Amino acid sequence: MEKHVLIAGTGLGGLTTALRLAKRGYQVEMLEKNERAGGRLNQVKKDGFTFDTGPSFFSMSYEFKEFADDCGIELPFRFVELDPLYTVNFSNSPKTYTLYKDLDKLAAQFAEEEPDFKEKFLKYITKSGKLYKDTVDKVIKNNFDSKLGYLMTLATVNPVHLPVLLKTFWKQVEQYFDSEQAQQIVSLIAFFLGRTPFDTSAVYTLLSHIEFVNDGYYNVKGGMYKIVEGLVKELTEAGVKIHYNTEVKAVKNSNGKVTALIDQNNKAWNADAYVINADAAVFRGRVLHRQKYSEQNLRKMHWTMGYLTFYIGVNKKLPQVHHHNYFLGTNYKDYSLKVLKQPDTLEKPYYYVNVVSKHNPDCAPEGCESLFFVCPVPNLLYKRNWDDRDTIVDSILADFSKRIGEDITASIVSRTVYTPLEWEKYFNLYEGSGLGLSHHMSQIGGFRPANVDEDFTNLFYVGASTVPGAGLPMAVISSKLTTKRVTDYFE
Repeated sequence: MEKHVLIAGTGLGGLTTALRLAKRGYQVEMLEKNERAGGRLNQVKKDGFTFDTGPSFFSMSYEFKEFADDCGIELPFRFVELDPLYTVNFSNSPKTYTLYKDLDKLAAQFAEEEPDFKEKFLKYITKSGKLYKDTVDKVIKNNFDSKLGYLMTLATVNPVHLPVLLKTFWKQVEQYFDSEQAQQIVSLIAFFLGRTPFDTSAVYTLLSHIEFVNDGYYNVKGGMYKIVEGLVKELTEAGVKIHYNTEVKAVKNSNGKVTALIDQNNKAWNADAYVINADAAVFRGRVLHRQKYSEQNLRKMHWTMGYLTFYIGVNKKLPQVHHHNYFLGTNYKDYSLKVLKQPDTLEKPYYYVNVVSKHNPDCAPEGCESLFFVCPVPNLLYKRNWDDRDTIVDSILADFSKRIGEDITASIVSRTVYTPLEWEKYFNLYEGSGLGLSHHMSQIGGFRPANVDEDFTNLFYVGASTVPGAGLPMAVISSKLTTKRVTDYFE
């Protein structure tokens, strides 16, 4: 008899797990809180403009290709490699740094600030590459049944990397580069993990290897939401049904197994096994009512920062602005140390701008641009009131206009703003923390909430807040690890 698996949540982790299981012959059904799939990998369509709401590019394309091979399909979306990767501009300088994977072109950007940048970068990236190669298969692409098992796995990693465990990302970068510009630009990737270079482990300098050497970054043709649309189409063809506007509020259980998920209308959804694609810690606390994940204990955990995101449509083209752009101030360290907890840092914001219409003309009316802004901010634990949202957004738009040498404020014809309040409301993100649980050393690998439940043998988890962590390729890897958990359960 066909085994039935019910998956709650249609983020990338849930979608890819569903297709892996469906292709293995399981009957798969999905529940989704919102009216469309995708979770944070979503879109805003408004006033003729289309915006990606969350991720705007991805890395580790080989994980997506491996997923497609595993499912016996062609990837249902098209992607192109970014070259250059992105640009960086400092507020006290008219210079814009263009980040290339080509080392000579990259080094040329730092000819004045760091004349021997090429030699230094080679040493840094070689170390980052060794970190990646010595840890990715053991630590990232692995299930752990206990903290002891995780520690035993760590013990097999080349001991030459041990000092890196004791340093921050910033300290590791500082060891290789002297100029502030090089240090800040190279360490910027730590923000991609939802924290800062000053409180992220140096282990994650392996991301620099992924960024510049291993695979680079990719855009999806037509916008990132094409990933979701393509996967939903594949799921439909595989017989997987998604029930929208259905939020899991409770669980029924018997004899150490879950017997049903209960939605907001008190309807029971039955299956043989269940996969939760919601925050693995929050679900355990608020739905399963586990003491370890009580509200008091959730507050003690390490969460990522919040994000202020806004989606701006302008009735003009901006040829001087690249596809992916970072705008930094002059107080990098001070800003980084305060941004997680002190709202007054927003007076001097750092932000990212994605011009999705740059290479996707269908995402904006003719002669217009779709701009997606992301500003790191305190999550709701440290800033609950967002009545000043428009003041902050206006200040960023004014700064952006100044930086690009063109006032866009009078050309704005569409404006949508998400604060951490919206991110919490729409996607159940704990206190509006943009990427859920952080990658603090006490919350990675075997110390992260496991992808198999402690009490119920047929309940599993997938996504950013379980192993291996946050990010689109991590969600795809997570689906592979969770699929193995489910298939092992049925064997």
